[in-house]
Amino acid sequence: MNKRILLIDDDNNIRALTSKILEQSGYDVMQSENGMAGVSVAIQNKPDLILCDVKMPDLDGFAVLNMLKENQETAYIPFIFITANTERLDYRKGMELGADDYIHKPFTQTELVNALKARLSKNENQKTYLHNTLKNPTGNMNDGRDQLKLLIEGRKIRKIEKKQILYYEGDQPMGIYLIIEGSVKTIKQSDDGRTFMTGLYKTHDYLGVNAILLDDCFNETAIAIEDTTVCMVPKNLISNLLVRYPDISQQFLKMLSNNLREKEDQMLELAYHSVRKRLAKVILRLSRYSDDPLVLKISREEIANMAGMAIETVSRTLSDFKDEGLINKKPGQIEIFEFNKLVTMKN
Repeated sequence: MNKRILLIDDDNNIRALTSKILEQSGYDVMQSENGMAGVSVAIQNKPDLILCDVKMPDLDGFAVLNMLKENQETAYIPFIFITANTERLDYRKGMELGADDYIHKPFTQTELVNALKARLSKNENQKTYLHNTLKNPTGNMNDGRDQLKLLIEGRKIRKIEKKQILYYEGDQPMGIYLIIEGSVKTIKQSDDGRTFMTGLYKTHDYLGVNAILLDDCFNETAIAIEDTTVCMVPKNLISNLLVRYPDISQQFLKMLSNNLREKEDQMLELAYHSVRKRLAKVILRLSRYSDDPLVLKISREEIANMAGMAIETVSRTLSDFKDEGLINKKPGQIEIFEFNKLVTMKN
């Protein structure tokens, strides 16, 4: 079956020329002469890809994209802008709204067809990748979790590089993030500039659940610890699932409860534990997030941020642990030799 392309453009000549190119390349083409009609056609027909002009009367391309991303049935459809405008701000706005690409007018047949082939191929690869890697956190699938899985499989994958910010403290959440591959830390900064690591998240973990459930801004900054792949499910789609499926609400409430308990444990450690026991607790906590529980890939600075200690104190205490045969340390890595002794560390 040929891929179906929806072309939205108020210029009759552009529509005719573009449609001819696409049909000659083996695509089935649907046309809309304005944004509102295009939204209606997209919702009714679920095309495989949407090509949309930016500058249109009544409803411009940005509004079209925004409306389609808010609809669960069209949010996953690949979306490419075609525009004569080369303004960087317009480009950035479109990409932030969720556009997959821009094609600048005038374009050649080769440019157009190659862009479509690349985007459609990437979309299929992403669906396969998500289908193969996505886990249900609690193991038993039922209606709500099936819907959440299908919703996530339809979302666009985003790659963030090591040390790149996913979101800042104070940002308004657009949705929740699922880590497909990699790891992310969350941090808070005190008024005097000190950094405290509040959480670690790895593959298959969700980020931003607290902010969505509390209907509040993010209260932490999220940073990639390594090159990481995430997908974002918009807030309105998650809200609909929470209303319709109690099991999803229970799952997210459980996540929120676990996050609160983890932070309570951290606060108690800071208040009552000695430096040695505090550091032992941090190492044990880190081991739960590591692919290999006995090998931790983390810097002294990150450990210091998580333990609420000076880097010098962390270095000195880690050296003591090494001398006692509890661990071995290398740049950016800790190997645990005596797990049980760390568990039973005296205060």
